[in-house]
Amino acid sequence: MSIQALYTAATGMNSMQTKLDVIANNLANTETTGFKADRANFEDLFYRHEKYPGAVDTSGNFTPTGVSYGTGSRVQSTQSNFVQGSLQQTSNELDVAVQGQGFFQVRDPSTGTVLYSRAGNFSRNANGQLVVGSANIGRLLEPPIQIPNDATNVSISAEGTVSFRQPTSQQLQQAGTIQLANFINPQGLLKMGENLYQETDASGTAQTGAPGTNGLGTTQQGSLEHSNVDPVSALVDLITTQRAFEMNSQTIRAGDQAMQTITGLFR
Repeated sequence: MSIQALYTAATGMNSMQTKLDVIANNLANTETTGFKADRANFEDLFYRHEKYPGAVDTSGNFTPTGVSYGTGSRVQSTQSNFVQGSLQQTSNELDVAVQGQGFFQVRDPSTGTVLYSRAGNFSRNANGQLVVGSANIGRLLEPPIQIPNDATNVSISAEGTVSFRQPTSQQLQQAGTIQLANFINPQGLLKMGENLYQETDASGTAQTGAPGTNGLGTTQQGSLEHSNVDPVSALVDLITTQRAFEMNSQTIRAGDQAMQTITGLFR
C-alpha cells in the first residue's frame, strides 16, 4: 500500500470523526427547546488524472473514459435542519412557541447585539420585563415588553399581542406585541449556544414583523417547540458512521503493517 493511500484513508477518518461529533451533538440536544439538528456534508478532494476522458487512442478514436483517482474527502459544511419541531404543551403562561417560520428576538446586555432564538421559555425579571430563560444572563425580549408585578391572567394571542389584567380592573390591558424575525437564508445564521443565533452576511438582514404577517409564523401560548432531532434516525446514523470510521482505521492499520513489512525486507 502506498503512502498516498494512507493519506487518503486518513482524510476519510477525519471526515467521519467530524460527522460523529455532529451526530453526538444532535443526540445530546434531543431535549433542548427549539434545537435544530445539524448534518455534515462531505465533498471529494482533488483528483490525479493519468489519462483524460476523450483522449485519442492509437486508432484515432476518442476514449469514452479516462483514468483518474481521488485523494480523499473533507467536510464541506454543516447545515441546520429548520424543520418545525413538535409543540409540547406546558400550560405555563409565559411559555411561547413559534408555529411556522420566524425567531424570537432578544438583546444581549453585554454587547447590545440582537440575537435570535426559537426557544420561547420566557420569564419576568425584577422589573417585570420579559426575558428569555437563562441561568447565566438576563436577555430582554426585543422590543421590550413589561408586565406589572400585580398583573394576572397574562394572555398572548396568535398574533403576539401580550395582554393582562390587574386586580383593580376587569379590562384587559396590552403590554405590547412580540415581534418575530425571519431571514432569507436561515442556514447562514451563526449558532452561539444557549439556543441563540446571530445574524451574518450569509443569513441576510433580519426581516421583522408581527406574527402571522409577511410569511412569519404565529405564536402559541402555553407551549414550547421541542427539538426536531429524531433519536432513532440519529442512532442509526451514528452506528453506520462509526462503522465507516472503523473501516478507514482498519485500512490505515493494514497499510502501516504492509509498510513495516516492506521496510523490514530491505534492511
